[in-house]
Formats: sequence, C-alpha cells, structure tokens
Amino acid sequence: MSKEILGRTTRIDLPRLGFLGIAAKIDTGAYYCSLHCHHIEVRNIDGKNLLFFTLLDPTHPEYKDKEIKFKNFETKQIRNSFGDTEERFSIRTAIRLHGRRIKTWVTLTDRGSMTYPMLIGRRILKNKFLVDVSLNELKASGD
Repeated sequence: MSKEILGRTTRIDLPRLGFLGIAAKIDTGAYYCSLHCHHIEVRNIDGKNLLFFTLLDPTHPEYKDKEIKFKNFETKQIRNSFGDTEERFSIRTAIRLHGRRIKTWVTLTDRGSMTYPMLIGRRILKNKFLVDVSLNELKASGD
C-alpha cells in the first residue's frame, strides 16, 4: 500500500466520539495520539470502573458539553514535551485520517493552552503516511 503525504497539520474525525473535522497537529516526536479533554475521571458504577470525560473545553468553538463514557481504557506512562513523565488515561478508538479509518490508542490530556486540540503521534503514521513539514493543511499558526 502506498504512503500518503501529510502536512504538519490536518483535520481528523473521531466517529465513535461524534466529532468531525477536529484540527490536529502531526508530531513525529510523540508516540501516541493525544486529545484535549477535561473532567477526566473514573467512576465505579455497579462494581465496574468506567472512564468519563468531556472532549475539548467550554472555550473551544467546537465544544459540545457532552460527557463520554468508556468501559475499556488503560493508563499509560507518557513523557510530555517538557521531559516529565505523567500518567494518562488512554482509550482505543477509531480515527479517520485522510479517508483512512485507523484504530489506535489515544491518550486524554488537557491541551487547552495548545493551538490544536488533537496531536497525531508516530504510532498511527508508521507504514501509512509520510510527513512533509513544508505543507500546512490548516494554514494556522503552530503550537
């Protein structure tokens, strides 16, 4: 299968989460994808741990104030851009990127201070896409 060329930014869909056209930054230095969320918490309901979160935050124009629930989730140790290790919740979901539907792990974190609510890591890019940093599909300033 041929590899498609991506720019340093793109738009992605998260069909299972009900979000389409989310602005994303390609980050080959990150291993996993990460998504801007808030109110991330585990609740024990009927003896089972469930992960609840809200995508984006009230300051984001695409914010829907919709709580999302996941039964299957993990915690992962992630090294952030400052070199610090932090524990994050991670969900396995589908991302639609340039017409391809790809199941992958996405970590949930507060990216409220960043320009792009979604970061696309190299794990999802491997063997599928090439990145040309001279291309900028969104024509927005980077973070």
